[in-house]
Amino acid sequence: MAFLDAAFEEQLARSPQALTQLGRKEQYDRLNNFTDAYRQQGLDLSRRQLADMRAQFRPENLTPAGRLSYRLFEVEVQQEIDGFQWRWHGFPASTNGSPAGSFPVFLINNHRVSSVADAEAYIARLREVERAMNEITANMRQQAAMGIVPSKFNFAPVRADTRRVLNGAPFSTGADTPVWADFKAKVAKLDAPQAEKDRLMAAARDALTGPFQRGYRTFAATWDSLEAQSQGNRGAWSLPNGAAFYAHQVKTSTTTDLTPDQIHQIGLQQVASIHAEMERIKTQVGFRGTLREFFKEITAGAKYKYPNTAAGRQQYLTDAKRYVAQVMAASPQWFRRLPKAPLDVRAVETWRQETAPIAFYNSPSEDGTRPGIYYVNLADMNQVLKPQIEAISYHEGAPGHHFQIALAQELPDVPKFRRFSGYGAYSEGWGLYAERLGKEMGFYQDPISEFGMLSTSLWRAVRLVTDTGIHHKQWTREQTIQYFLDNALLSERDATKEVERYFNWPGQATSYMIGQIKIFELRDKARRALGPRFDIRDFHAVVLENGSVPLDVLEELVDGYIARGGSAPGYTPPVAPASMPAATAAERGERG
Repeated sequence: MAFLDAAFEEQLARSPQALTQLGRKEQYDRLNNFTDAYRQQGLDLSRRQLADMRAQFRPENLTPAGRLSYRLFEVEVQQEIDGFQWRWHGFPASTNGSPAGSFPVFLINNHRVSSVADAEAYIARLREVERAMNEITANMRQQAAMGIVPSKFNFAPVRADTRRVLNGAPFSTGADTPVWADFKAKVAKLDAPQAEKDRLMAAARDALTGPFQRGYRTFAATWDSLEAQSQGNRGAWSLPNGAAFYAHQVKTSTTTDLTPDQIHQIGLQQVASIHAEMERIKTQVGFRGTLREFFKEITAGAKYKYPNTAAGRQQYLTDAKRYVAQVMAASPQWFRRLPKAPLDVRAVETWRQETAPIAFYNSPSEDGTRPGIYYVNLADMNQVLKPQIEAISYHEGAPGHHFQIALAQELPDVPKFRRFSGYGAYSEGWGLYAERLGKEMGFYQDPISEFGMLSTSLWRAVRLVTDTGIHHKQWTREQTIQYFLDNALLSERDATKEVERYFNWPGQATSYMIGQIKIFELRDKARRALGPRFDIRDFHAVVLENGSVPLDVLEELVDGYIARGGSAPGYTPPVAPASMPAATAAERGERG
């Protein structure tokens, strides 16, 4: 573990922002390096670390836990090697987010100011924005030269978010902009002479109106120049070597060898199966129309929505916190270990609503100073459906991502690279599993809430159909949105945001249901094999207390748990473990 932790720290030292996100203050005055040369250096470091590990250790001489870590380190580096050829295919700016929003979010949520030196580091980072934006826009121009430009629908929302960051003081008249308000509030709380605070404020104003603003102007000008080069709204198939790129994305996202055609078919089957479950509840509540008409009844009915007011937004947050609280109270009956980090529920800041997902989870800091955060996008309450809130709260909060991601960070005797890395099919599969688990825990007492849970599961089944439809079958944006509206309980705004997300992030949407199907399959396998010895707490310990793993490794963990007669969590290596081939690994990012 010492070797792997040292390797993790060596990689971590290359990212000042990751250090800050973990609660550390090394390189506190720097932002990340975004150049391609820097990416190449990172790959070279990973290759060297892998070679060093293989030279120093033999898997057959390690403990079972050591063999698992050895194998997963190989997997992670192989993922980086395999994915490096596709490093230009991702979009730095889109409706999924952009640097215009990410820098303010990072500073506001992660950069703590407890001393004058911390404030000066904040100011240095404001100046760093110009350098970072120059590097990012150089990459965007390089991508454009390669024929890699975002779809048309991205340009207006990103442009609007960029303008909002500069709309107000100290750039113009009006209310303070978010970053300026944040810095002022943090400095006001310092135990320092007023003259020192005034000096810091003046320096921050100069940094914002100087290099920070210049960086944003550079980004905005580059973004505007790219719009004319966009070829419309097209999937990964239209990118250079797009079919191979999408195949890589699907394999990485699901950690399986399923083809796009197979995933598309699984999606169609799941859509039909969930529709049948929904028909049962539709009949139970006495609705006499078709399922599609019932969808319209819910999306159009005021009784299924909150008021589009500050009070309505606050009620959503109150309800989400109540759902989380009831899970926390019941959890000891279902889990051996719970995360120590607190969980907060927050609304997405208004200035980044256009490029933020519907809901997502941000992990806590390593040092415990920042909680896990379950974010909800409350831009338009007319588009928020009450029946879905309970399931979304279980997915993004507890027992979903918080029980998985925050808990992983706290695991004892597990190397850091496993505690802070992730595989999409595992993490999103668990989030979707958590939604269904809520029913078993005794929740969804209202049939409409259970219908809402089925609707969010259906949402993920539709993702299998639409993601492969867009990137493999060349579906249009309008065709994909219509499929969503015809087959799922989702408002038109949310369906549009979802579809645009899939266009910008090929393959990621396939991870959810593929992961959930595997977790339920493994649970059924364990329950059949163990009979009365099966304990749901031990099964959950096996799934959660080894950190994030590919689905094939998760199956081996469960097989080992069965072989031990239901003892958890542990790791039993597969037969003939001396050869540890690298397997696939999944993308990183916000969990939504």
